[in-house]
Amino acid sequence: MAEIGVIGGSGFYSFVRDARPVTVETPFGQPSEAPVVGEVNGREIAFIPRHGADHRFPPHRVNYRANLWALNALGVRQVLGPCAVGSLRPELVPGTFVVPDQFVDRTWGREHTVYDGPPHPVVHTSPADPYCPTGREAVIAAGNGAVVPDGTMVVINGPRFSTRAESRWHAAQGWSVVGMTGAPEASIARELGLCYTSVAVVTDHDAGVVAGEGVTQAEVFEVFGRSIERLKILLADVIAQLPKPDVDCTCRHALDGTAAEGTAAR
Repeated sequence: MAEIGVIGGSGFYSFVRDARPVTVETPFGQPSEAPVVGEVNGREIAFIPRHGADHRFPPHRVNYRANLWALNALGVRQVLGPCAVGSLRPELVPGTFVVPDQFVDRTWGREHTVYDGPPHPVVHTSPADPYCPTGREAVIAAGNGAVVPDGTMVVINGPRFSTRAESRWHAAQGWSVVGMTGAPEASIARELGLCYTSVAVVTDHDAGVVAGEGVTQAEVFEVFGRSIERLKILLADVIAQLPKPDVDCTCRHALDGTAAEGTAAR
């Protein structure tokens, strides 16, 4: 059992002390990798590499439902979802950490719900404020002024990057960063009554934001790799500050008044 979950890159394997793999079956097939459970800053956490240990799953093929279901089954109540993003604002330079408070979902063809028809009930949850307020406060406090405390993440399907026209359009909407994995990860977590917090690591300026060549995969991987140790330090501090599982949160009442009431994480 674990109280906190982390879904991120395979570089986080070394983040978890005394890590041991745990096999979890889900109604949606296998998670990206068997979760590993261990200790960080005195707290029991479960970690799943979002794209698999060998980065074999592109963003549109990640089994978001199975990943979050597996964490829920292990007792996780708080989920941290670090991810790489492109910047839509000149001042958000590579290496910046952003704590989004909103997302815009422009993905398609993904499984977006765990309540997808019979035998499951029809359930409509509200992601009006999609990220956990308690989790966001913990990240902002741990960042001690070194993180951007809000912003909108637009999520595209990938695996290709944006055209310049798409990038300029996203920026013109007032959105802050662009990623490929933030949805439906956040909304599925809400359906399961989990507290979900994103930490977005800026790896580049998107194609239409500044002059120059478009972003490359090598550039994204290189900048994220340089940021991983700072990210681990931040998340370790966040994990220490997150409330204990018995502390209530609005996220856990996402199914109140629905046909699935009582099935969310408790």
